[in-house]
Amino acid sequence: MILVTGGAGFIGSHIVDKLIENNYDVIILDNLTTGSKNNINPKAEFVNADIRDEDLDEKINFKDVEVVIHQAAQINVRNSVENPIYDGDINVLGTINILEMIRKYDINKIIFASSVGVYGEPNYLPVDENHTINPLSPYGLSKYVGEEYIKLYNRLYGIEYAILRYSNVYGERQDPKGEAGVISIFIDKMLKNENPIIFGDGNQTRDFVYVGDVAKANIMALNWKNEIVNIGTGKETSVNELFNIIKDEIGFKGNAIYDKPREGEIYRIYLNIKKAKSLDWRPEVDLKEGIKRVVNWMKFK
Repeated sequence: MILVTGGAGFIGSHIVDKLIENNYDVIILDNLTTGSKNNINPKAEFVNADIRDEDLDEKINFKDVEVVIHQAAQINVRNSVENPIYDGDINVLGTINILEMIRKYDINKIIFASSVGVYGEPNYLPVDENHTINPLSPYGLSKYVGEEYIKLYNRLYGIEYAILRYSNVYGERQDPKGEAGVISIFIDKMLKNENPIIFGDGNQTRDFVYVGDVAKANIMALNWKNEIVNIGTGKETSVNELFNIIKDEIGFKGNAIYDKPREGEIYRIYLNIKKAKSLDWRPEVDLKEGIKRVVNWMKFK
């Protein structure tokens, strides 16, 4: 049995679907603050609870759980800057609470969703797993603290782990209203025939990875032992390029509106994914194809 925290969320629900496709039994733990009932796979067991609940083991039978895939988190970078206590409560204390359940019930392994946000402004590109850790937001820091707790629990209690540092994940089910990636926001705006806003000059770059590829990485990570792995595409795309790809896909006739850059945003980043490739994972869906899928999904949502 595999427990997926945040399994009703954007990335978590895709992981659940892939697990079920591969005939795993799955329990979803989600409090539905950002997750949605519509994302829940009917073949999974669903428990509406919070990762911070101290009585989680009264709600979930942890004795049957072999692996925890921990995706539940506060994921909004700007929220973390405005409310670091809330961010730390979920991302640090929530993660410790999950680790305590793992320790208490002798669960073999945790797979953890970390983030490119742990690196901060890159010293060199592409960024590999050995890059210095220098987060620019409480979110990036809380993800790194989660990683360190997981490594400590490995040293103290022998709990195995795989830590996946995601780049910018996009895909179906990403909510353009919430802390969505820029792709969902741009598509949503252009489908409504509204001009999207670009913060800064649009030359800032990101590494956009498709959610289905990220879900596949989590399935493969069931066989990775105590690894920290970048999950991205190794390709750098500017926000201006992204705007043009989406504009062409939709046939949008308007233009972007440029606004002042946001505080604490990284200017350029993309990941070195050699390690992931050495573990036999590689991204399969390129940006144009992924955007086409999201556009089709949003049109018929």
